[in-house]
Amino acid sequence: MVARTAVFFHAHPDDEALLTAGTMAMLAAQGHRVVLVVATAGERGLADLPHGDELAEARTAELYASAAVLGVARVVMLGYGDSGLGEAGTAGDDRPADAFIDADVEEAAQRVAAVLKEEAADLLTSYDPAGGYGHPDHVQVHRVGRRAAEIAGTPILLEATVNRDPLLRALRLARRFYRFPPEFDVRSFERAYTAGEDITHRVDVRRFARAKRASMAAHATQATGGDGDRTLAAFLKIPRPLYRQVFGTEWYVHRDLPPGTRLRHPFDHLPDEA
Repeated sequence: MVARTAVFFHAHPDDEALLTAGTMAMLAAQGHRVVLVVATAGERGLADLPHGDELAEARTAELYASAAVLGVARVVMLGYGDSGLGEAGTAGDDRPADAFIDADVEEAAQRVAAVLKEEAADLLTSYDPAGGYGHPDHVQVHRVGRRAAEIAGTPILLEATVNRDPLLRALRLARRFYRFPPEFDVRSFERAYTAGEDITHRVDVRRFARAKRASMAAHATQATGGDGDRTLAAFLKIPRPLYRQVFGTEWYVHRDLPPGTRLRHPFDHLPDEA
């Protein structure tokens, strides 16, 4: 396979661990160049550390530790403020003046496009239109990523997502046996992410489950906060054999491909260079 460059665009540190870590580790292991672009330092996320510079510094260090585990060649932090998450999925009312959600889409897209051009990237990942579970910064990643790919002429734009159908079935079953953290509302996933019929890429990352788990574990500040263990901590408590199955697939949508497309690798529809 021809060596290519993939740029993964995320909103906060730990988003890469949850959505694309397996794909990143796989591509790096296959000899491709993997670049990680992150919009904010996540300084307003729920954690035991106070919001602001201290949390930003800790989460940035965790991001670099995660990137090292995954084989990432370059990390780019755009430096926007974390917009936070207020009631009903809105941005926090006390968000900073430089919050990512308030950034001019064109200006932000130009900054991401500059990375794409510098790297001669073959692929950019962003998020689905819903921003996964609806965080305002994730929705902004969708807008900015789409425009950046247009500006740079990047051949592939994949929206990182989750197959909503099995996720809902698993969560409803798990709710019978497990008490989820307070911030985890199963009902919020009924319109989150993407229906299975719209997903174009199902990437098997079971061989890279260890790297994905290590990537999650690197984000220690996001395992606790508030009233106790958070979602990330719950994921890390899953026994390793089961973890490999639960997190063994990562999903993407390519909007330019016809419905019903089922591809297994991010570069499957790019012809090899002569």
